[in-house]
Amino acid sequence: MIQVRVFDYEHEKDLEKDMNHFLSKVDEKKIVDIKYHVAAMSEELEEQIYCFSAMVIYRK
Repeated sequence: MIQVRVFDYEHEKDLEKDMNHFLSKVDEKKIVDIKYHVAAMSEELEEQIYCFSAMVIYRK
């Protein structure tokens, strides 16, 4: 059975920490693919907001 796990954080270190924790519990042979995406948004006169996300596709 194919499963997915989606991660979404404003800081890349939080994404990295959570993904590493999750991946440490999954057999490496069961990982099908990992998709990664970064989005940046800016509101008028305010700082830029980032969204770091990833999806792990794996076999259960």
